[in-house]
Amino acid sequence: MIRLAVKKLTTIEDARSLLQTAVGVEFGTLPPYLYALYSIPPGTNPEANHLIRSVALQEMIHMCLACNILNALGGNPLIQVQQYPGPLPGDIGPHDTPLTVHLYPFSKDALAQGMAIEEPENPPDYPVKTAALLAEAAPKAVTIGQFYDALDKFLSTLPASAWTPNRNQIVDNQFFPGQLFAVNNYADAHNAITQIVSEGEGTSEGSEYDPLDFQDQPAHYFRFGEIFNERVLTRDPGSKSGYTWGPARLEVTWPPAGRDLADPGLHNFSNEPPAAQAAQAACNAAFTQMIDALQRAVAGVEGALGEAVRFMFDLRMSALHAFTVPLNNGQFAGPAFLYVPNLHGDK
Repeated sequence: MIRLAVKKLTTIEDARSLLQTAVGVEFGTLPPYLYALYSIPPGTNPEANHLIRSVALQEMIHMCLACNILNALGGNPLIQVQQYPGPLPGDIGPHDTPLTVHLYPFSKDALAQGMAIEEPENPPDYPVKTAALLAEAAPKAVTIGQFYDALDKFLSTLPASAWTPNRNQIVDNQFFPGQLFAVNNYADAHNAITQIVSEGEGTSEGSEYDPLDFQDQPAHYFRFGEIFNERVLTRDPGSKSGYTWGPARLEVTWPPAGRDLADPGLHNFSNEPPAAQAAQAACNAAFTQMIDALQRAVAGVEGALGEAVRFMFDLRMSALHAFTVPLNNGQFAGPAFLYVPNLHGDK
């Protein structure tokens, strides 16, 4: 599980710092989720493909919403590339042991990792738990949902003058209609935080916990859980927890273990066939262009988000191709999500 550090918030600068951490966490989940998604063999696992893709798209929206809040408070969001394997930004983990996030191909390991990242405060007892998921958080170490809750409570105390309307806001009705909106005041920020937490962890009303988000769709933790358990999350009034896994199955065909390389960023591709090297270069180029476009978007450049989405499509096509190019040992490798400075020699 990941646990983020939260100290007492006293200034707007404190809130900006937390929001930058939030931006890093939301973006940092994209590579591991996309690596698992892109490694699904074509023509297989349509349900799992849809579920993982939906989570990845919502993480992109969550990152943009966090940037909108930060911009409204006078901050300047940075899109920072993470290294994998490694911890997510701000993660101190339970008992000072951060979760090491890997780029796993589509597998039970990838889904268990997704559940560990998205785990709510007290996950109901219908998912299968591992020892890592049962550890208690260290003092001042909180879940992503609790992290946002602390931020929301502080933002509610700020005067209206703390907010700058229409400052570098990312608003999009083409790719994310109704989901990505401007933040001009606390009410907007509260709505954004509610959406982020609901889609990630589910909702709660008092002591009642609901694994569904505000659109009555399973939260991220439970979407991954459906794939992991190969069962559809189902309301069950006869169950003490209110839900069960199944009985309806979610059909999953797991690829052969070892077919795809994990953590390609640790692999030396210089000794691999030229086609494999070219595939990695194409992935890195598309990822770099996506990062640059996202940075322009969060800085208020009009049209930059559309560019970022197009580069994400380029990354997808490059990644799908990379997973068809064999390495010397017969394995396949997807994108390492490496940023290439001076890609075009003009920066």
